Amino acid sequence: MTNTTVPTTQVPLAAPLYGASFGQAVSRFFTKYATFSGRASRSEYWWWTLASVIISSVLYGLMMTLAFSGATTSATGGMVPGPLFGLGVAIYAAWALATVVPGLALVWRRLHDTNRSGGYFFLAFIPFVGSIILLVFMLLDSVPAGARFDRA
Repeated sequence: MTNTTVPTTQVPLAAPLYGASFGQAVSRFFTKYATFSGRASRSEYWWWTLASVIISSVLYGLMMTLAFSGATTSATGGMVPGPLFGLGVAIYAAWALATVVPGLALVWRRLHDTNRSGGYFFLAFIPFVGSIILLVFMLLDSVPAGARFDRA
């Protein structure tokens, strides 16, 4: 069994980093902020997905904590969020806005690594099955023919 982990210094940013570590995947995500050309390995994609879920969950928890701190009930029995709820929403929204473009670019590059056009992303908009199809594409192994999407 061979070790497929390669240090970042040896792999150019234009090429996929197979066997990327958590830190390498996060670093490459932000370094290739709006790069839709090229390819992204499975490890780059899934490590970033894990990081994004963790960060989003923490920020959502912060937002809910700020909503409940100082919350009151209205005369109709509903909850009125605390005064810092807007701050939590702003932080969460800033994170979402800061990662939407690089997230889309990463999906695009991951599809390229499976030898599919990035346009396959739009399958996600098909109700019920589209996101499942896209998930399957994200799980597929790399296809060497995907190198056609690399910049020459």
